[in-house]
Amino acid sequence: MSAEQVPIQNMEKQKSKISDKKGLVDQLLKMVEDLRGNLATNANARALRELKVDTNNEIINVTTDKNRALPGNYQIEVESLAQKSSAMSTGFEDKDKSYVGVGFIQYTLPNGDKKDIYVDSDNASLEGISKLINKDSSLGVTANVINDGTGSDTPWRLVLSLTKTGAENVADFPYFYFVDGDQDFQLEFQREAHNAKIKLDGFEIEAPENKLKDLIPGVSIDLKKAKPGEEFSLKITEDIDAVGAKVGDLVSKLNAILKFIKEQNNIDDKTDTSRTLGGDIMLQSLEGRIHGAVFKDVLTDSGYHRVGELGLSFSRAGILEFDQKKFQSLIASNYNLASQILTGTFTEEGGKSEGFMDNLNVAANNALRMPDGLIQGRKKSLQSSMDQIDRRISQKQKYLEEKEKNLKDKFSRLEGTISRIKSQGAGVASLGGGGGSPVQELG
Repeated sequence: MSAEQVPIQNMEKQKSKISDKKGLVDQLLKMVEDLRGNLATNANARALRELKVDTNNEIINVTTDKNRALPGNYQIEVESLAQKSSAMSTGFEDKDKSYVGVGFIQYTLPNGDKKDIYVDSDNASLEGISKLINKDSSLGVTANVINDGTGSDTPWRLVLSLTKTGAENVADFPYFYFVDGDQDFQLEFQREAHNAKIKLDGFEIEAPENKLKDLIPGVSIDLKKAKPGEEFSLKITEDIDAVGAKVGDLVSKLNAILKFIKEQNNIDDKTDTSRTLGGDIMLQSLEGRIHGAVFKDVLTDSGYHRVGELGLSFSRAGILEFDQKKFQSLIASNYNLASQILTGTFTEEGGKSEGFMDNLNVAANNALRMPDGLIQGRKKSLQSSMDQIDRRISQKQKYLEEKEKNLKDKFSRLEGTISRIKSQGAGVASLGGGGGSPVQELG
């Protein structure tokens, strides 16, 4: 039976070699998926683009929508911030223990309706009244209890603030009616709401909020501080370094694939090609498609160009090199041309020319297409070979199990036969071992 196991052992070795190859195919598959992921993120003009903002971050905070914002230089002056209506009550000795009194708070809602909040003895402190007001968000008012920091005997005050800023949101503060309090409750101080005021390129603009959306298309400006008389610039430019980093990352992912192919094809007399992908037609085809994408002409608004003009070229070792300075020089002088070489452009006929990234995307998709893509097909073929070997091993094992059972049955029957023969021999021997001849005794 040990000899009969030799074919199974040989099949297991063959399967192990195919499994090693499939493992390498899986590695390559992951690399190409990473490449396709990069292309999915960046392979159009809008996604590739990044903008850089240079401004006075102490006074404003700026965010841009790169799909809508355009490069430009603007002069900004923040004269005043938008302010909400607020009021502060008279002071009390303690925020929790001072008895303000029982009664009601009456609001006039934006639609003109009246609304009352009743204050019982359990909530007749500054903290209790604050919680009752904040419980109802429809009032448009928030309440806080603060210590005014004056060091007086009555430092605790209730501060009411309208939730919205701007001159249009002037507060009609509620009417407070309390009885039996330790002292009178009144709104002692009030501050009126007003709009933010800024100057954009010398023109004064008012806004009800401190967040200005689309004052400049695609740009949101958060006003942080007012500095009347201090003008500063808001400069929006193409972020060449960020775009270069994206292209550099793409080149790195391409080189990971090219280096893998080179390593697999690096064969010498010690290489076990039964366990590697050396010389595999799949590798040659994939490498050829990558080279084709690099050398393919790309139609732009200014004619045909190649990605080599952006600083991409092959070294003698067959690996892509990325000249950052050359890339930055072209993208700084003609961003649209650089973008079109990478991502293509729309033609007057309504179609789209394919850029370098589009051509790479086609190569990646053809390699990863299920089930017949260049890499997926190879993976499927190797898996099919492994499955076939598993079936053959299973069939052989069943055959050997049956054969072993038959042999054991035969051996068992043979042992029984031998045992019976031995038993019969012993019986015959006992017949002749009693002394006289049985025949004589009968006579």
